[in-house]
Amino acid sequence: MKYIFKFPDIGEGISEGKILAWYVQKGQHIKGGQPLVKMETDKVVTDIPAPREGIISAIFSKPGEVINVGAPLVEIDIPGIAGDQAQKIAAQAPRPTTREAIDEKGFGVVGSLEVAGDAAHLPASDEGAPAVLPALGAGQPLKKVLATPVARAMARDLGIDIAQVLGTGPGSRVMKADIQEFAGTGRQGAVGPGVLPVEYQPLSQTRKAIARNMITSKHSAAHMTVFEEAEVGELVRLREAHKMQFQEQGVKLTYLPFILKAVARALIGHPVLNTQMDLDNNRLIYKKYYHIDVAVDTDDGLVTPVIRHVDRLSIREIAVKLMDISDRARQRKLTLEDFKDGTFSVTNYGAIAGTYGVPVINYPQAAILGIGRIMKIPVVKDGEIVIGQVLPLSMSVDHRIVDGGQAARFILSIKEFLADPVSLLLG
Repeated sequence: MKYIFKFPDIGEGISEGKILAWYVQKGQHIKGGQPLVKMETDKVVTDIPAPREGIISAIFSKPGEVINVGAPLVEIDIPGIAGDQAQKIAAQAPRPTTREAIDEKGFGVVGSLEVAGDAAHLPASDEGAPAVLPALGAGQPLKKVLATPVARAMARDLGIDIAQVLGTGPGSRVMKADIQEFAGTGRQGAVGPGVLPVEYQPLSQTRKAIARNMITSKHSAAHMTVFEEAEVGELVRLREAHKMQFQEQGVKLTYLPFILKAVARALIGHPVLNTQMDLDNNRLIYKKYYHIDVAVDTDDGLVTPVIRHVDRLSIREIAVKLMDISDRARQRKLTLEDFKDGTFSVTNYGAIAGTYGVPVINYPQAAILGIGRIMKIPVVKDGEIVIGQVLPLSMSVDHRIVDGGQAARFILSIKEFLADPVSLLLG
């Protein structure tokens, strides 16, 4: 019997993925749990396993294509049922198709299989299938691209998404020369009188997720930002005294472990900053655990993996975890587990440049702390003007949850912990 295996729901609100590479080909015998395809989602790069043993009779998408959850991935011929019998079973099944839910225990995903009879809505093989096939059933209208027949045929033969090609013909029609230029460079500069040169770059899954999340946050939370300066001369001296010792152990000691520890300690004393609003049930959810999202800058965009139970970790343990998540983020080796259950976020733009900012809340969390770069500026100590080490702090809160006084007292608590970093070592 033939089954169509669809792109499964892998959790965490992921709705689409980009195909990076296929591990199988048409006619190949596969076993249950064997990796079928490598997918890039807005959070992770992951392998999708086969639900059961069989023979690949069709592959419905190509590398580089973005498909929605529920779109067809492969057709699998399950041995043991004759072709005629399979067709009879399919013909007797309610339309559009019968579905069998598959719980891939040990495989990490949940997908669905559809009986593929002669009335199935998808072709039995990928030969001659149009490039827009993965969009079938996605519930989204297809974009009509003006192009010459020669250009369309050339784009199909070269595996090019014609919607990505800038048309230079009449009415922006895509011409043969446009396809040839795109195929040679992977990008295209506009030509012609009065036309300025441009370059198109497809959005990565990460960048699309960032765009969605930022809009959701701005539309859902009432942002308010508080600014403060922390004199961290003692912290600078403490780190300088111990960074070589850490380095000899293979650990990079930055200021961020101290900041995360200070945040966790401050959250314990100011629990409203560690909450989430639940309007459906008219309540606030107070989180009794302290899992901090840390923004990591990667080539694909900003990601925010979580360090769990920061309140229980030593400075050294936090430093080790920071190195681990940063390395895996840049190597695209984070898993969905790395993004779960965060309660508060920290973004350290000062590691690159910048003093103050207005960070956007990682919704539905209640707050996010932005860290600027430490600056040597004059400060007053014991009635005298001296050179101080000043760390700028910018904290955005959801003003529906956190009042101005609560935000001010919380950031003051962080400031006090950072001014006395030895207390963080002892706590």
